[in-house]
Amino acid sequence: MSKIYKGACLCKGVQFSVSGFSEKAANCYCTMCRKFHGAAFGTLVGVRGLQWLSGKSLLKEFVASNGTIRSFCSHCGSSLGFRVEGANPDKIELAISTFDDDIPVQIDAQIYTAYKANWCQPDPDLPAFSEGRED
Repeated sequence: MSKIYKGACLCKGVQFSVSGFSEKAANCYCTMCRKFHGAAFGTLVGVRGLQWLSGKSLLKEFVASNGTIRSFCSHCGSSLGFRVEGANPDKIELAISTFDDDIPVQIDAQIYTAYKANWCQPDPDLPAFSEGRED
């Protein structure tokens, strides 16, 4: 039997579960991730077996000028997910901070470091890419 990992937004109106994770997870320093998450970087991970347990109607999407889609709770504003332009909703990457318990994810890279805030220093022990992973 595989483990199920649950998460939710701040108000718990949107709740979800997943059965697994992508092997790659990066801290993203791009301007959009920083603003969307209200932090020095956003950390998202691809998931498998996503099930929306409650509050799917509370999910709203913001489509950025570059076509990326960011999902959030319309009630509390929690940043929940990210999709590239044209990706199906099941290809969402979820913010790792929204999970309720520890998850088996290791951050393996730092991306878009060329856009980091001047007051933030990337982790010197992780590979860093000035743009995406395909620098």
